[in-house]
Order: sequence, then C-alpha cells, then structure tokens
Amino acid sequence: MLQKLIECVPNFSEGRNMQVIKQITDEIEKVEGVKLLNVDPGAATNRTVVTFVGTPEEVCEAAFRAIRKAAEVIDMRYHHGEHPRMGATDVCPLIPIAGVTMEETAEYARALAKRVGEALLIPVFCYESAAFKPERRNLANCRAGEYEGLAKRLPSAEWRPDFGPAEFNERVAGSGATAIGARDFLVAINYNLNTTSTRRANAIAYDVREKGRKMREGNSLTGKVVKDEKGYEVWIPGTLKGCKAIGWFIEEYGIAQVSMNVTNITQTPVHIAFDEVTEKAAQRGIRVTGSEIVGLIPKKVLIEAGKHYLAKQQRSAGVSEDEIIKIAVKSMGLDDLKPFDPKEKVIEYLLEEGKSARLIDLTASGFANLTASESPAPGGGSVSAYMGALGAALGTMVANLSSHKAGWDHRWKEFSEWAEKGQSIMNEMLFLVDEDTNSFNKIMEAFGLPKESEAEKAARSAAIQAATLYATEIPLRTMKVAYSAFDLIEEMVKEGNPNSVSDAGVGALALRSAIYGAYMNVRINSVDLKDPEAASKLVAEAQQIYDLTANREKTIIDAVLATLSVK
Repeated sequence: MLQKLIECVPNFSEGRNMQVIKQITDEIEKVEGVKLLNVDPGAATNRTVVTFVGTPEEVCEAAFRAIRKAAEVIDMRYHHGEHPRMGATDVCPLIPIAGVTMEETAEYARALAKRVGEALLIPVFCYESAAFKPERRNLANCRAGEYEGLAKRLPSAEWRPDFGPAEFNERVAGSGATAIGARDFLVAINYNLNTTSTRRANAIAYDVREKGRKMREGNSLTGKVVKDEKGYEVWIPGTLKGCKAIGWFIEEYGIAQVSMNVTNITQTPVHIAFDEVTEKAAQRGIRVTGSEIVGLIPKKVLIEAGKHYLAKQQRSAGVSEDEIIKIAVKSMGLDDLKPFDPKEKVIEYLLEEGKSARLIDLTASGFANLTASESPAPGGGSVSAYMGALGAALGTMVANLSSHKAGWDHRWKEFSEWAEKGQSIMNEMLFLVDEDTNSFNKIMEAFGLPKESEAEKAARSAAIQAATLYATEIPLRTMKVAYSAFDLIEEMVKEGNPNSVSDAGVGALALRSAIYGAYMNVRINSVDLKDPEAASKLVAEAQQIYDLTANREKTIIDAVLATLSVK
C-alpha cells in the first residue's frame, strides 16, 4: 500500500546561532513518524531552511512545534538579514510526496495555519495552493513590506491575516507573521552539455524556460529589443511551463550546463523537460550527455520517467521498481558525472533507513528457515500472502514475455498493461506478507498490556479485540487481492505466450493455495472476536471468495491442460 507522505520546508529567521536552530530542529525530531532530512543555515541571509518528511498528521504536528519554538527563541525586533522575511517562521510550505493529492495537502496546510493562528496567536497568511484569495497565491504579495510593514498591513481590510491576530501587538512584534501554504515539489536539475560555451547553454535555457527570451529585431542575438505600443519589452515564451533555467560553465566538470528549476512537476514532469532540452540542444548542434539532480526527489519522479522511456522503447512497464528506476537513471544520464544512488537521493528510500527488517527482504532460504523455526510468526497467514505474491508474479512474467514475443510487437501495450496490473497485485501481496505478521504481533502486544486496575483491564480487553479484528481483516484482504489475480492468469492462459502457459497454470495453483490458506486464518482468528455480528460478516465474505475459488481455478487449469494436449 502506498504510504501517505508530505514534505515540509519551513524557513526560520535565524542562520547564525546554531544553538537556536538546534532548539527548533529538536522539536521536529521529537515527533515519531517524521524524519529530519536537511538543515541548511545561511549566515548572510540570517535564515535556515529545514527539510523534513513524514505522514501528513505527524508532519503538521512537527511543523506546529517548530513554529511554536521559533516564536519563543527568535525575536524579530532584532532580526536583520539579506533575505526577505516577515516572521520568526517566515514560510512553511507543505509538499505532497506520495499517496496524497495537492488538494489534500492544501487542506492540511489550512488546518495547520488555523491551529498556529489560534493557539500561538501568530498572524498567518495562506499561500500558493492553500490560498483563500487569488492575490495571496503569490508569496511575494503576502510578504510585501516584510516584517517592518506588518503594523500597517495587518489591520487593513485587504491584508488582514487568514488566521490569528490582525493587530501588531507585543506578541506579534516578537514573532512576526508566517505564511503557510501547499506547493508542488521543486526539482533542481542540471543538463550536461558537450560544449564549454555559456552563451550557447543560455540560448538553450531561453528556448525552454517559461519566461523565454526578449524578442529582438531580425531574430538576431544582438538585434535591438522589440517593444510594444506601450513601450514594454516583448518576450517570446519558452516551451516548458513552470520551469526556470539559465546557462553556466562548471569549472569542476569543465563543461557548460543548463541549470533548471522545475517548479511544477505535475505540469512539466522532469523527463519531459529532459527530452525538450535534448531536442533544443540538438537543434543548435549540441548534445545533452546527461544530467544531475541537485538535492532530493520523490520516488515518483524516477518511476514516471522510467515508464516514459520504457513506453518509447515499446517495452513493458510491468517490471520491478528497481528496474524502472534503473531505466530512468540511464535514460537521463543521471550517472554521467558521478555515481547516482537512488538510496541517497529518493525521499522515500531515506525514510526507510533505520526501520526494522521486513520478511520480504529475506532470502528465499532465510524466509523458509524463519518459518520453520520455533517462532510463531511468520505463520500460515504470511505464507499464504507470499504464495499469492508468487501467483501474481507468474502471471506478470507471462505478460512480460508475451509483450516481447517476436511477431507480437503490435500487442506490446496490451501485455504491458496486464503486467503492470500484475506487478501492482504482487506488490500488495508482498505488503500483506509482513502485515499479517505485524497483525499477530499487535495481538501479542495487547496481551502484554497491564491489567492491575479495572480501567487497565478494560483498556487491555479493548486493545485485544481491536488487534484481533485487524488480524482477521488482513487475511480476508489477502483473499480478495489474490482472487483479483485470477483475471490476469486467465487472460494469460487464453491470450499470452503459449510457450509459458504452464507457468500461468502454476500461478493459478499458487493463488488457490493463497486463498485457501488465508481463509483458514480468517476462520481461526474470528473465533476470538466478541462481536458476533462483525465476526459473522467477515466469515461470510471469506466464505463467498472461498466458494468461488475452486471453480475459477478449475476453469483455468482445464484451459491450460487443453493447450498442453494440443502442443
């Protein structure tokens, strides 16, 4: 299952006193479920940019605590720096990373803004996608006049804050105001060119950046700038929306680059920007030899790129995540200048560091040996889920082989779509391998709760029942997901590469075993539920899938055997 993740990049008005900065970042690190990724102080700007990631609720909690601490340890009456600012926490953007939409992120930002305004009595302006008014989408508008202009702006009808006090009182004088918003992820990427010419790199940058270039007479580089009837300079827009770019020479590498900020990866995905820069460079006789990503990126940037380049090759995208990312890295030359390790650049992978080992990360023999040990978990539920994963994997394999079969080139997309469905089912089954064991562990944890007082006994009993309900729901989910893979298997038996029909047949057998095994777990776990209605409903759902499975499997196996007899 895709975990919901958002990034938060607050900017605090302190870049010189590391003790003050640490007090703020300590508040962030206290929140479980949040990972502090980067702290970037600037002495000249007297400003620190902090980056942390986690689940939405935990990120909002960490942001609130950091904003609260910043208001305690930073006094804006004594702040000076080169960067525009209006508060101890100047801006606090939330950025969707995975499993969450921009609309949802905007709602999280507004809820955070409301809490900050009401609980901390700090004036808050909502900006970008969280803005309530069009003119407040632009951060520069919200921050116009900076801290020094707040006394005049806050009480005005036009710039009354969205939340918090609309007066410049003693408390606000210390904290200043804050802008909280939701925006897309910004990707900084440099394109390596086989030239040392900054001028030519700039020409390519002007071709693609949204702002474009000034129109000149005769379309020459040195011609007089064209102006309209009102005397304003005329600009020719570039080809990429939401992109800013310039050309420069990098002495370290001895080449020129086009340096770009992709400010809206939904509007202009990174791979589309790469292709466009490559095309514009080629038109000028220049080759893009590769690229480098500056900072961190969400996993979806590489996944979308990998699938894009696989489609251009007319190859199936129903392959492992690692393979898709490898295609992205090689296609955009991300390892051109130095090694590119996704584990160090992808936000989701960084979040996995330090987590306890998963069953699915064991070797095949390691999983078998652990199952055979005296430990009660992993047990039948996890093994059932793993059999379901193998069943889906076999169906996916047949789809991938079919997409590459000689003479079937015109059908590559058809089989690629089936392979992607199979890969998705397999991934969910692999999640359930560990989740079944996790659900068992939750029951054990509940039994370990204290039971001295009546209140403790009641809480313990409630926890046991909640854990038991979850431990019954997980194998039912395994049954549902495994059953959904029959569509893939049946289609591959009928339409897939006939040389692999026996593989599809084995997949059907694995799915049947997964469903039957998970059914037993639903039955045995439901016995301990004290809510007979809930237990009955879960068992009835499981029974329905169980009853359908035998006929579904027989239909597939009969088709497999019929094909084999023809061969």
